[in-house]
Amino acid sequence: MSSSAIGKTGETCIVCEQNKEKGIHLYTSFICEDCEKDMVLTDTNDPKYKYYIERLKMITYKQNIS
Repeated sequence: MSSSAIGKTGETCIVCEQNKEKGIHLYTSFICEDCEKDMVLTDTNDPKYKYYIERLKMITYKQNIS
């Protein structure tokens, strides 16, 4: 095992871009538990709200066409 792989668990959050272990998946994207909680509690008048909307636009999904 390489030294760069040691201690790396979890996934990268699309909002804070940090590696976290707990969170939710939306299609192919991961949002950590901390960002999820903060987004839910952020008022729509708060400047952070616009930031969260911009980050959520990065979510991609794979559409199955039959």
